[in-house]
Amino acid sequence: MNYRIALLKGDGIGPEITESAVAVLERIGARFGHHFQFTPYMIGGCAIDAQGEPLPAQTVRGCLESDSVLLGAVGGPKWDDLPGEKRPEKALLGIRSALGLYTNLRPAKLFPALRGASPLRAETVAAGFDLLIVRELTGGIYFGDRGYRTGKYGEEAYDTEAYSVTEIERIGHAAFRAAMQRQKRLVSVDKANVLETSRLWRKTMHRLAESYPEVEYGDLFVDNAAMQLVRNPGQFDVIVTSNMFGDILSDEASQLTGSIGMLASASLGSTTRGMYEPIHGSAPDIAGKDLANPIATVLSAAMMLRYSFGLSAEADCIEQAVNRVLERGIRTADLTGDTGIEPVSCSAMTAAILSEI
Repeated sequence: MNYRIALLKGDGIGPEITESAVAVLERIGARFGHHFQFTPYMIGGCAIDAQGEPLPAQTVRGCLESDSVLLGAVGGPKWDDLPGEKRPEKALLGIRSALGLYTNLRPAKLFPALRGASPLRAETVAAGFDLLIVRELTGGIYFGDRGYRTGKYGEEAYDTEAYSVTEIERIGHAAFRAAMQRQKRLVSVDKANVLETSRLWRKTMHRLAESYPEVEYGDLFVDNAAMQLVRNPGQFDVIVTSNMFGDILSDEASQLTGSIGMLASASLGSTTRGMYEPIHGSAPDIAGKDLANPIATVLSAAMMLRYSFGLSAEADCIEQAVNRVLERGIRTADLTGDTGIEPVSCSAMTAAILSEI
């Protein structure tokens, strides 16, 4: 099979980690008889420097013409003083909207070899955890009306959150379907004791739950959900929540796995085309130093194989290779902590993963 992949390397460590994923995909292609064609496009700060805008039209066209998209990371202090509409991060919202990617899947799994790297107590993570956060991606406060105005105390800024029943229904169905393929347990996270959008969210989710009687369903306020994640992450199977809440909770969950450098993500819509990226940022402080952890991006590539191309065996092969590398005690700097283990470089970790495929 032949697959066309739009490659958005982005800024900071983006080029390094995406090249690692490309190398892994090429190895998978050689083993399983597939061909992956990678076409690079600019996004984020590098696009601003080269073309004056964070999301050039040719990047959007290229992604739409591809079978899937692999993204590195965008942003950095170099562009911090730009107005909001011109910042690199604006490109992420734009490309998600352009591709119609309203569902974000963020798995948080504690690999057995990394139990000691989790900040939680050993007894809390003794049984491990494997949860999935389903985050709504194209609505909510990140896409609402915003601006400045004069208020009671002078100049003030405002951001508006709005959700429609249609938006809640489509992410809700996605979450229930994901739960049906896992342990059939789903928790919806909101702030229905305060926010009208959350009240509509909860009302809609309760109605959807009637169509999935096999799924054990419950609700949590977001503050309680944040507490429960650190108290006992193993209690969760699938979590569904809004754009901003999902952004925050998935970063919290990532740290429980030992490092944010371990968490992949998939952004999906109504077609098989998806966008796959690590959830961490561009880490400009280590860019170009061969220090980054490529695992999140490599695992994102595995998610691409599974969700966009239907290549489950190939995805399993990558995930098992990562697990074996970790079992061998190979760690990048973000995973070593106070273990005394000598960290390896980004390229060395990539080579180790390749050797296991």
